[in-house]
Amino acid sequence: MARRKKIYEGKAKILYEGPEPGTIVQYFKDDATAFNAEKRDVIDGKGALNNRLSEFFMVGLNSIGVPTHFMKRLNMREQLVRACEIIPLEVIVRNYAAGTMAKRLGIEEGTPMPRPVVEYCYKDDKLGDPLVTEEHIAAFGWASQQDMEDILSLALRVNDFMSGLMYGVGIKLVDFKIEIGRVYDGDYQRLIVADEISPDSCRLWDIESGRKLDKDVFRRDLGDLADAYTEVARRLGVMPANATPMEKPKLIN
Repeated sequence: MARRKKIYEGKAKILYEGPEPGTIVQYFKDDATAFNAEKRDVIDGKGALNNRLSEFFMVGLNSIGVPTHFMKRLNMREQLVRACEIIPLEVIVRNYAAGTMAKRLGIEEGTPMPRPVVEYCYKDDKLGDPLVTEEHIAAFGWASQQDMEDILSLALRVNDFMSGLMYGVGIKLVDFKIEIGRVYDGDYQRLIVADEISPDSCRLWDIESGRKLDKDVFRRDLGDLADAYTEVARRLGVMPANATPMEKPKLIN
């Protein structure tokens, strides 16, 4: 079998050339990182869980008319996605104060926002993904004014979908980040949700207990990250109710 060509390797995923032009195979790693990769570990089963959860969310978004890059899941750790030109921004939607926003503005963590707050960060690990304004985005040509209107609309639609979905299983969607890609149909451009949506990219708190079910478990040493992600998958019906965290497959020589 021909060896696949690696396009890019990030902290949580590897991208390979897809089987057809315009496609990419996205592989989910077990690596967990925090604080701009200053803290890292390997969590058995994390990649498989994020693959299934991201598939679940992307399929749901596609079904309500929010376009995404997701095409199909290939196996436990890989999915086929549409190639797109990633806009170099992280789009963050905050429903409650948490993380850097709580620290930056001196707001108590967990304080509800009067309305969803949308923030933008420039995607650059070396710079620590700094917060930027729409003025920066326009000045440096990262996105047009029409792009920004479309990005805001997509972000708020994802928030509505995800908030309702999570509330239905007793989970509070505190915040999340998404990435947006450009695809072209001839001369026509449109924007789609790309990358992934998973507990790696969301803050998820149990509504009753406040238990964290996201990557803050790893950041703050609050327990077993795979257990937290498995709980999210169980509640959403992505995994059977009696499932245990997925283990890393063992290779046989």
